[in-house]
Amino acid sequence: MAASPENPAPTTPRRKPGRHRGEGQWAVGHFTPLNGNEQFKKDDDGLNVRTRIETIYSKRGFDSIDPNDLRGRMRWWGLYTQRRQGIDGGKTAILEPEELDDEYFMLRVRVDGGRLTTEQLRVIGEISQEFARGTADLTDRQNIQYHWIRIEDVPEIWNRLEAVGLSTTEACGDTPRVILGSPVAGIAADEIIDGTPAIDEIHRRFIGNPAFSNLPRKFKSAVSGSPQLDVAHEINDIAFVGVEHPEHGPGFDLWVGGGLSTNPKLGVRLGAWVPLDEVPDVFEGVISIFRDYGYRRLRTRARLKFLVADWGPEKFRQVLQDEYLKRELLDGPAPKQPKDVWRDHLGVHRQNDGRFYVGFAPRVGRVDGATLSKIAELAETHGSGRLRTTAEQKLIVLDVAEDRVDSLVSGLEALGLKVNASPFRRGTMACTGIEFCKLAIVETKARGASLIDELERRIPEFDEPITININGCPNSCARIQVADIGLKGQLVLDGEGNQVEGFQVHLGGALGLEAGFGRKVRGLKVTSAELPDYVERVLTRFQAERTEGERFAAWTARASEEALS
Repeated sequence: MAASPENPAPTTPRRKPGRHRGEGQWAVGHFTPLNGNEQFKKDDDGLNVRTRIETIYSKRGFDSIDPNDLRGRMRWWGLYTQRRQGIDGGKTAILEPEELDDEYFMLRVRVDGGRLTTEQLRVIGEISQEFARGTADLTDRQNIQYHWIRIEDVPEIWNRLEAVGLSTTEACGDTPRVILGSPVAGIAADEIIDGTPAIDEIHRRFIGNPAFSNLPRKFKSAVSGSPQLDVAHEINDIAFVGVEHPEHGPGFDLWVGGGLSTNPKLGVRLGAWVPLDEVPDVFEGVISIFRDYGYRRLRTRARLKFLVADWGPEKFRQVLQDEYLKRELLDGPAPKQPKDVWRDHLGVHRQNDGRFYVGFAPRVGRVDGATLSKIAELAETHGSGRLRTTAEQKLIVLDVAEDRVDSLVSGLEALGLKVNASPFRRGTMACTGIEFCKLAIVETKARGASLIDELERRIPEFDEPITININGCPNSCARIQVADIGLKGQLVLDGEGNQVEGFQVHLGGALGLEAGFGRKVRGLKVTSAELPDYVERVLTRFQAERTEGERFAAWTARASEEALS
């Protein structure tokens, strides 16, 4: 039975009541809510807000929404209020929530495993054009996000999404969020194991399940059997990474405790090998540990990464085995270093059935409903009924016959979607930014798109893999700490002493088996206007000073502060 204020975990004795409130861990008897978020979750499960949206709020309008639903429980159904237009970044941390809230919503559509049919993509595009002013951004968690959504339209949007097998259930909130999956699962010629059955079973058992709808905070997960390590497993709360066991064959290596934001931590291996059919049970064990032992006192420490850091991987594995699985896990090997430094599957690749998949890049994930509808039509015209989103803000068309590939590529390029993309188009990522996000301080999407254009014009000969991640605030939705060039939005002073939009620079971060966080050069900040000049300067120095085969991250680790400034 799930631990809860009504049903405490049976395996651990409750502490005697006293003045010390601990970390709010249910498993040690701390059930009294220690902050407003824990209180509204205790008062009513976030899953229950759907009924109020359908029967009250969508009929009476924005002003009828209870504040705890508006800024809390509605997230359980993928809804966040968006930023009121015209509020500059200097006021982000000053204004009260009701002053920042617009009367419109961001709505996140979860796309587990990144899997879409052309019919689903067409419906997403139609909803975008009819209800979201054309918006439909691709995220770095394989989701699609709308903006400008009115509460009055939400029930109809749900009806249309659910009619084609999509949903917004637990796309946000203190819940198990979207399950990342390899975008080429089941089709890649080099795949170790197809994790799709595990993703489907996890979704069936745990998404929308009240036993797991009140977690300390969000819970991010990933399952991939690709040797390209294509789901950023190092920065998920739980990740299953495809490996070949010398005795038992293909399965998964188990990682826990990754996450970025303002206190970044890389996930750690538990050294355990998990066969495909046991992945959902292990997932349940780990998410149950988070629910029962996770810290609930401070929101800033309410992610699994803090518990893993305090316990260490050995204790975490032991608790998982002893209290939740009731059995030992098999030891197993670590994943191997990927052969390709790019993990986005861009370009044209042969599938395991002889057909081809084609990966392509918009600018920084920014697309629109009309374009998505055209992509669906283009895919169907070329014989495909399936697409995939990636964890790098890209899209892939599957199942293309060899004699249709060139025509598809031409059609995509005509839409401005690059199959043969420059390193800058391919490697630049941006979060939502101040355009819609209430936490943001600076603009990101348009800044990223213009930066790509400038770099392609200024240094067209640059052909090294490079990642440039642009974030509107310190929370790192765009993974600034693990980018070659990570840009954290903040207000800075220009040459005349004026406060303007700009970025703190992180250099040399990476994911993969050589994962690490970027270096911050003392005092290195650039204004938004100076950004193209700065990036051009540092990349040109890299080209001049690098040794043969040296990657940008390795160069930044040894370069002087002067060279990086």
